[in-house]
Amino acid sequence: MSAAGAPDVLSWTEVADPRPTTDQLLVRVEAAGVNYIDVYQRTGAYPVELPYVPGLEGAGTVIAQIGTSDEFRTGDRVAWCDVPGSYGELLLVPVERAVPIPGELKAEEAAILLPGLTAHYLATDTFPLKEGDRCLVHAAAGGVGQLLVQVAKRRGAEVFATVGNAEKAELARSAGADHVIDYRATDFKTAVELIAGPTPLDVVYDGVGAATFDAGLSLLRTRGTMALYGGASGPVPPFDPTRLVPGSLYLTRTALADHIATTGELRRRATDIFEWLVGGQIRARIGSRFPLEEAARAHADLEARKTTGKVILVP
Repeated sequence: MSAAGAPDVLSWTEVADPRPTTDQLLVRVEAAGVNYIDVYQRTGAYPVELPYVPGLEGAGTVIAQIGTSDEFRTGDRVAWCDVPGSYGELLLVPVERAVPIPGELKAEEAAILLPGLTAHYLATDTFPLKEGDRCLVHAAAGGVGQLLVQVAKRRGAEVFATVGNAEKAELARSAGADHVIDYRATDFKTAVELIAGPTPLDVVYDGVGAATFDAGLSLLRTRGTMALYGGASGPVPPFDPTRLVPGSLYLTRTALADHIATTGELRRRATDIFEWLVGGQIRARIGSRFPLEEAARAHADLEARKTTGKVILVP
């Protein structure tokens, strides 16, 4: 893209093949993940240097490498996260950002690292869930939401989930959510309280932002945690910290980059996700597949909340 704006700023363009330099892998992309951070970058909410090729995650096959590292060879299958330019046929992936793909996984399944790693750090670090904890997961039929529900259940939590329609409600249930609330049909705060009483939640995992923040905050128990990790409905307005005083609540706004800053942490979390996928403890649901050249349509559907599960671009 050469300008920020609506989905139609994304155009399919022929460019020169990239050439690897020291400690880079040249990868043929087999699947690229579409995520809300791509939308934020496209619209200018998260400014990027233009022209810019969107996409931060994917999976594919190494076709060339240069450098002293012997971790990867031509023909190896790798996944990556936080590598700009993933909406392309070829991509240069720094060795330290590459993760080996187990032989049992398809490329599309491996191309869920961004939502998978997000679900991992939210449930294991931001608020480490344990047996009996009660959590609320917004947008539970989305890419992060479905995985977060599954990781939360794996850790023994009771999961409340919000969705936007009956079809998405069924997807949240199939992911393991204990209580599924269609926020378009009923007020989710009222629904949670009818099930569990006032201020019942240990943590709210909120990737929606402005539309859900206030009600979510009011559902937290004493010393509960509001974990903001996105703003699909827009950013939360300026906030007076004294609102946290009743109940001594915790508020955090997280970012994935800070939880995979080192190669060791990236691969540790990714290994967990891949092992859980291979072992059947979590499932990667690919909700939509678009050709790479139709990235604009993928963005439009994502913003219109027409998608469920993971959105993938394929060559």
